[in-house]
Amino acid sequence: MALNFCNNNSLSAITSIPAAISGGSLNLISVDSGSNYNVTKTSSYFHAEHKEDGSVTDLTYLTSRDLAQGTGYQTLHQGTGTDNDQSISGFLHLFDPSNTTFVKHFLSQVSSYKDDDLNQNTFVGGYGNTTSAVDAVDFKFSSGTIDSGVIKLYGVS
Repeated sequence: MALNFCNNNSLSAITSIPAAISGGSLNLISVDSGSNYNVTKTSSYFHAEHKEDGSVTDLTYLTSRDLAQGTGYQTLHQGTGTDNDQSISGFLHLFDPSNTTFVKHFLSQVSSYKDDDLNQNTFVGGYGNTTSAVDAVDFKFSSGTIDSGVIKLYGVS
């Protein structure tokens, strides 16, 4: 399944995750922030970055981006650039979304060329504290719009 979109700051169109996906993953390509609606989540967030001119190189754990049994959106990346040479791409893997026995673990890795001429690779991991089947996902920018992009849904049944 692929969704094409343009000039949007929220994309909640993935509202029908097939129940047959048991070991599947959700892959997002060219989007910014996401979350599984208001499910209680616990997560960790860190990133590695390198500025174009070499003046910044770091690996940082950001507790301010973690969720500790929070119900808000989970940040998957911050500071996407808007210049012609700036972009974003990544994946979100949701483990066993149709399972009704275990909580829903997830991993995300997103890479972008940011608004301050800096390449950033962001890693997020955690779990949604629910044993209910996950049948929808909502992606949203914190501000601005998604100029254009494609979200592809892959799964193993």
